[in-house]
Amino acid sequence: MADQAKPFRSTISNAADSFVRNTEDHLELIEKMNAILERSRTLSDAARPRFERRGQLLPRERLARLLDPGSPFLEIGNMAGYLLDDSNAETSVPGATQIAGIGYVSGTRCMIQVDDSGINAGSMTRTSTRKGCRIMDIALQQKLPFVHLVESAGANLLEYEVEMWMAGGGIFARLARLSAAGLPVITVLHGASAAGGAYMPGLSDYVVGVKDNGKAYLAGPALLKAATGEVADDAELGGAAMHSQVTGLVDYLADDDAHGLQLCREVLGRINWNRRCEQPPGRDFDEPLYPPEELLGVVPVDYRQPYDAREVIARLVDGSSFLEFKPAYGLTLLCMQASIHGLPVGIIGNNGPIDPDGATKAAQFIQLCDQSDTPLLFVQNITGYMVGTQYEHAGMIKHGAKMIQAVTNARVPRLTLMIGASFGAGNYGMCGQGYDPDFVFSWPNIQIGVMGGEQAAKTMSEVFRAGAARKGREVDESMLSAQEEKVIAHYDRQSDAFYTSGRMLDDGLIDPRDSRKVIAMALQTCWEGRHRQVSPNAFGVARM
Repeated sequence: MADQAKPFRSTISNAADSFVRNTEDHLELIEKMNAILERSRTLSDAARPRFERRGQLLPRERLARLLDPGSPFLEIGNMAGYLLDDSNAETSVPGATQIAGIGYVSGTRCMIQVDDSGINAGSMTRTSTRKGCRIMDIALQQKLPFVHLVESAGANLLEYEVEMWMAGGGIFARLARLSAAGLPVITVLHGASAAGGAYMPGLSDYVVGVKDNGKAYLAGPALLKAATGEVADDAELGGAAMHSQVTGLVDYLADDDAHGLQLCREVLGRINWNRRCEQPPGRDFDEPLYPPEELLGVVPVDYRQPYDAREVIARLVDGSSFLEFKPAYGLTLLCMQASIHGLPVGIIGNNGPIDPDGATKAAQFIQLCDQSDTPLLFVQNITGYMVGTQYEHAGMIKHGAKMIQAVTNARVPRLTLMIGASFGAGNYGMCGQGYDPDFVFSWPNIQIGVMGGEQAAKTMSEVFRAGAARKGREVDESMLSAQEEKVIAHYDRQSDAFYTSGRMLDDGLIDPRDSRKVIAMALQTCWEGRHRQVSPNAFGVARM
């Protein structure tokens, strides 16, 4: 249906002061994002002399050797752990000592996890387990083989938290579920995998072990001596060569990192995974009429400044062409039929708070997309649902609930792109993280939370004034003003995109100019996941 619609005619002027100012504001945030992300690479690369002495490749070099040359890689959780594992904004390192994402290995779309052993020997942080569980959940949902390049010192015993230990069991449970679901789990043992980490290769379907450096044991030499008094060296206790000859834990013994990655690629090639899935429709498609760079000028960094979300959609969809559903009804909520890289998609966007008519329109549109098996893309810039006597009388609660019912129970893939505000129940109705979208990505300008800091401060002041009036007391306005400042600072700090992404309230921050590519990769992944045939079994593949 989108092909029948005329291309959208943009009214944006690239020379306008607002366009230039918006672009500059976004570029400043993008520069900040890239500088923070670069900390992980810089810190990891600083370990190069140590890796070279051991004849090893750095973690990012391993990833580059594993991936098909020139193929895309969709990183997941790039900001995970930022301001959480270390609360200092000047020193906090994102990534949770892991590099993870969806990429192609021997032509096969896979979920890949690389232990970043250049950072604290790959020791797990409090966020590492959450990130690991998230990527495995995506792999299970989208029917992706799971490839893990292992080298980790395990949990940092000096920062032991009982919750981390308990949550770690979820990693192993997910490995078992992946195998039972018929999804291959392939591990390359580049370095140490100790204690609970030994179950990473133990619960894998295929294990490539790197001679001399690859090791797996339930108790390393230090713990073994402390626990039993036994003295054993690494190679004797759990070296890859021993496991290839004695225990059978290692299926393929590699000479070095590069050889191990070559073997991993060959294993995936031999599985011939792609024969189990037809390829997405190879439709021809047109690029948008307007370049992605213009997104920076179209969207103000300040969510309180209005703009037409159609201008955003026109820079995301094929040929800048979409068919708008009920364009004269529920005006602040947009519903559109379009395609991205030839794949059909239903898009819901915001031009203001959601009113009863908008919620009703969205509920119907979501059900129609579900009926036609069309994926949904929610482009979020939402301050919430309309409030006030007029809207309460119009049934805002029941109509908003109707929309949330549809969002929650839609059976088609649901993708969420947060590009501005994401407050209160608006986040819920627009398929926020709590509604389990297949993927959710954010621009670095977003603000997210129960409400804005100013709203929260004013609400608290009104409550305080009402309470004082009931008790016949006077209000100390200077005290109230100071309290408002504290509330605003408290809320705004937690609503910042870098803060929330560090807590994994999304699958990562992206450059707005990459939005179309990211959405296309996610749509293709979802399409394959729903069209792939697998051979599940009851218990997964047990190592013999």
